[in-house]
Amino acid sequence: MASGSVIDPIHQFQIIKIVDLGAPGGVQLAFTNSAAFMFGIVALVFFFLTFATRGRTLVPGRLQSLAEVSYEFVASMVRSTAGNEGMKFFPLVFSLFIFVLVANFVGMIPYTFTVTSHLVVTAGLALVVILTVIIYGFVRHGTHFLGLFVPSGVPAFLLPFMVVIEVISFLSRPISLSLRLFANMLAGHIAMKVFAGFIVMMSATGVAGILGATLPLAMVVALTALEFLVAFLQAYVFAVLTCIYLNDALHPGH
Repeated sequence: MASGSVIDPIHQFQIIKIVDLGAPGGVQLAFTNSAAFMFGIVALVFFFLTFATRGRTLVPGRLQSLAEVSYEFVASMVRSTAGNEGMKFFPLVFSLFIFVLVANFVGMIPYTFTVTSHLVVTAGLALVVILTVIIYGFVRHGTHFLGLFVPSGVPAFLLPFMVVIEVISFLSRPISLSLRLFANMLAGHIAMKVFAGFIVMMSATGVAGILGATLPLAMVVALTALEFLVAFLQAYVFAVLTCIYLNDALHPGH
């Protein structure tokens, strides 16, 4: 969780301007704490993977084993949802999974910033996925990619309605993909902050308050464990859904 007021659970999500980059064309630009953490996360992943795989010994050490397990985990995910042909998208899926996973875990460290708790970040990641699907689908299949919106075996009189439903369903994918990750991370961190605030407020009331603070303390411990699980699950779900959507670009027919 980020630093901030003990009482205000929203303070931890505040965007702080670090370097003002001016306003070219009337658009305010700045290097913020969110951008700094995203650069830091990318650098952390890069140096870890580079250091872990530099030796590439036959009997891997702990770091190399962790890197290899991460690779196999994502590769298995891609093959099971998009087939062997989907491995061409492995770099994209692996990058998204590792970035979201590390960002979620970094956000669990006190006085840090959770970049995935901001909709603009998760929406940006979701747009990368959906634009990849659209561009690759049209490049590879041409207008046949539009077959994605035409279910097979549907009676002619129902076809216009089904096409509309399929188009709406497709357009809702980046919305649901971004909102799911954003909402889960936001809600979890707010709940942890609220119960942490209860501990401080009750402890300030005396001995009885200190004894009573054990309940919110237990909730914070339980929520912390749950949030670590959610941090992993949300990265996994984001990657799995990405694979499913990319499979539509590879095989647009129903």
